[in-house]
Amino acid sequence: MEIQVIEPKKTENNQLRVCAYCRVSREEEEQANSLENQIEHYEDAIRSDPDYVFAGIYYDFGISGYKENRPGFQEMLQKARNHEIDLIITKSVSRFCRNTDTLLKTVRELKELGVGVVFELQHISTLTESGELLLTVFAAFAQAESENYSALAKMAYKRKYEAGIPVQYL
Repeated sequence: MEIQVIEPKKTENNQLRVCAYCRVSREEEEQANSLENQIEHYEDAIRSDPDYVFAGIYYDFGISGYKENRPGFQEMLQKARNHEIDLIITKSVSRFCRNTDTLLKTVRELKELGVGVVFELQHISTLTESGELLLTVFAAFAQAESENYSALAKMAYKRKYEAGIPVQYL
């Protein structure tokens, strides 16, 4: 099997049109501050790089990364399909997506469009030869972490129910 590296398309002046994707899963004040910090960090980073043209910040607030239908995520993907984005930067695999199948499907589609994704925390770029292999491993861990958290929450609710303790949903 031959591995083909697809280079992102550059603008006329050799700059990449770069955006960022940010997400937090809970609608809490602490999470809102985290989202604001992510947005500010990426806007500053993209705008200060002379090789980049700012192509926006896309984000979702209070939506699980396990869900594919996230408004900010879908808007970003549409911009990529319209060839308005060359590179997407995100904090980590788990911020981008927690479902391995969706993650790999999305990254492969973006790669075919010539759009790269950089996952800063894991130091993974989908435009490198080893990127997809590493991404698969990290995606599996992110999905397992999400599933484990869900199972623990369900167990806690069940135990409270069995003990007659009222459960409050936020």
